[in-house]
Amino acid sequence: MTVGHAPAARTPAASGARWVLLAVGAVIVVVAAYLAAVRTATGQRVENAALRGALQVNADEVTAADEALATFTLASLGIAVAILAVIGWVRGGLRLAAVAVGVVGVATVLTEVLKRYVLERPLLIEAPEYLRHNSFPSGHTTVAMSVACATLMVVSWRWRTLAMLLVTSWTVGVGAYTVVARWHRLSDTVGADAIALLTASLGALVLLRWRMVRRVPADRSAPIRTIVVILACLWVVVIGALGIFVGLAGAGEDPGATADYNIYLGAQALASVGSVLALLLAWASWHRLETARPA
Repeated sequence: MTVGHAPAARTPAASGARWVLLAVGAVIVVVAAYLAAVRTATGQRVENAALRGALQVNADEVTAADEALATFTLASLGIAVAILAVIGWVRGGLRLAAVAVGVVGVATVLTEVLKRYVLERPLLIEAPEYLRHNSFPSGHTTVAMSVACATLMVVSWRWRTLAMLLVTSWTVGVGAYTVVARWHRLSDTVGADAIALLTASLGALVLLRWRMVRRVPADRSAPIRTIVVILACLWVVVIGALGIFVGLAGAGEDPGATADYNIYLGAQALASVGSVLALLLAWASWHRLETARPA
């Protein structure tokens, strides 16, 4: 046995439990979001109210959201995937590059298959035509989140926290913009975040199987990462609580423009919270671990 092979070779198989739990949890979230928001009259009523509330958003905000979402083209996706492939190839060779690209590709295809062919949206309440479209899960959110998760997978542990901070604003913005632009509902973004976590977890398990995951030592920057995580968790708690409070306040009011707008505000806040929480889970799943060339 050579010294250079020791870190990867001694990575315990039990460390994969974190990704198994994350994958199972992601599946549960997708099923729960679909059943609660799409397959119940109450869920459809609340999310339709949020879409009506979004009609009251300032035209400039809607235009900004449309323009931001319009940047998601096949070309931009191709560039993002190419960057992931290059980083993966440099750090772990062809296998790591293939897994990183596969995380994005599988998540995107799975989302489209579920939305177009598997998860129907029954008409459980009367609604105008523009509220009847099936949009679960969100393709834009899936792409953004899966690219972010794959980025955390391929970068070195020294740069992972910085990478998370860099992709957070972009990824969270996509999820929130889809609600602002009335392209998607809150449940669509939650389901998309969970699908991205699912494919990222499966990709990590593949890398573990290939002995391409190794432990890393503690370092002096740990306190900085702890501060970043604490601040992110506080943001999730505060914004999440405000979103729930405003949304419930709107749901408890008499039906009308004010109630719809409050429900929309709550949905937009919770969409952002869901994306941040998904990124934190993806980041935490790689705690004290990183990818490496096979032993």
